[in-house]
Amino acid sequence: MSNVTLLILCAGTSSRFALSSKKQWLRVGNEPMWLHVSKKLTSYYNFDKVIVTSHKDELNYMKNFSDEITFIEGGDTRQNSIKNALAEVETDYIMITDVARVDIPKEVITSLIKLKNEADCIVPILNVSDTVIYNEETINRENVKLIQTPQLSNTKILKQALKTQIEYTDDSSAIKANGGKIKYIQGSNRSKKLTFENDIEILKEFQAPSKNFFTGTGFDIHPFEENKKMYLGGIEIDVDYGFKAHSDGDVLIHSVIDALLGACGAGDIGEFFPDTDEKYKNVDSKILLKDIVKFIYNVGYEIVNIDLTIIAQQPKINPYKSQIKSKIAELLNIEKQFVNIKATTAEKLGFIGRKEGVAVQSIATLKYYDWKKV
Repeated sequence: MSNVTLLILCAGTSSRFALSSKKQWLRVGNEPMWLHVSKKLTSYYNFDKVIVTSHKDELNYMKNFSDEITFIEGGDTRQNSIKNALAEVETDYIMITDVARVDIPKEVITSLIKLKNEADCIVPILNVSDTVIYNEETINRENVKLIQTPQLSNTKILKQALKTQIEYTDDSSAIKANGGKIKYIQGSNRSKKLTFENDIEILKEFQAPSKNFFTGTGFDIHPFEENKKMYLGGIEIDVDYGFKAHSDGDVLIHSVIDALLGACGAGDIGEFFPDTDEKYKNVDSKILLKDIVKFIYNVGYEIVNIDLTIIAQQPKINPYKSQIKSKIAELLNIEKQFVNIKATTAEKLGFIGRKEGVAVQSIATLKYYDWKKV
C-alpha cells in the first residue's frame, strides 16, 4: 500500500485559454488531455487511488473513459474542488496537481514521494532568473520563487487547513497559514501550465489528435397538438397546430441533439434535459441545442456536417427548407453548405400518413478539434 492518493484537478472552465475546446479535453491521439496526464503520472508511481474532479456538465461524460478512476464533481473554485475530493480520500497523503501541467517529469513525482514524511507539504519550486519588480521597486530575485504543482500533503493537515473561507491558490499556502511545515524541492521547467492560447507551444512534442471521424444518429417523433405554435428546426411554421411535448416539441432539433450526442458518445437528450424537470416545460429547443453545441466544443470536438430526413404528410416542408438549413447552420456554428435536409411523406401509411404527427432522423459527423493548427 503506497498510502498516497493522486488528485487531478480538472473542473475549470478554461476561460483564459480562448480556444473552442477546453484544455483538459484537447486530444492526444484519441485520449483527452486529463486522461493522458493521469496515465502518465500513474506510470511513474502506484497510487492507492486516482481522483479526477470534473465540471458538473461533463462529469457523466468523463465517466465513460475509465473504470479505474474515481470521478468527483468539482466546485466553483480550485479550493472547493479539493474539498469535494478530500471526502473520498482515505490515505495519509495526497498528491494534488492541476491538469494544466501536462508534462510533469518522473523525477518530480519520485522526489515528492521520497520526502513525504519530512514535512506537512512538499512543494516543487523554480528559481527566478529575470530581474523582479514589485510595486515599481526592484527586489532581490533570490528571494522570489515560483511555486508549482503537484504538491504532496499530509491529508489530515490539509483538511484542517482548508476549514476556512480564505481562498488559497495552492495547497502549501493554506497549510503554511495554518502553521504547517513546508519543504521545498527543485521543480522543473517542463511543468509549465497550459493557461493561455500561446501556451499551446508546450504541446509541440505531443501526439496530434487522431484524424478519426465520429458519426451519430438521432430520431425523434411527436404527435400534433391543436392550438399550439409549431416550431421545426427553430423556424415557426404557419399552421394552426404544433407538437405535443414537454418542451416546445421541435422534433427536428431534438433529433439533431441526439445525433450530436451519439457521435461523441454522450448519451441522449433525456440525460441532459429530462422531461420530468419543470424548468424544461415549454422551453425553446434552440436553447437546448445551443447548450449541447457548447458541450460538444468544450469536450474537444468540431461539427463536420449534419444530414436530416423529415418524414411528414403535413405540413409542407419544402417552403421552409432553406430557412431551416440557415437556422440549424447558425445554431451549430457551421456553414449552411454542411447542413442537408431531405423531406419525404409516409405515403399515407401509419400515424404520419394519417397526418397525426412528424418524425425526423438525423446523422451528425464530428471530428476532434485540431490544436496542432493553432
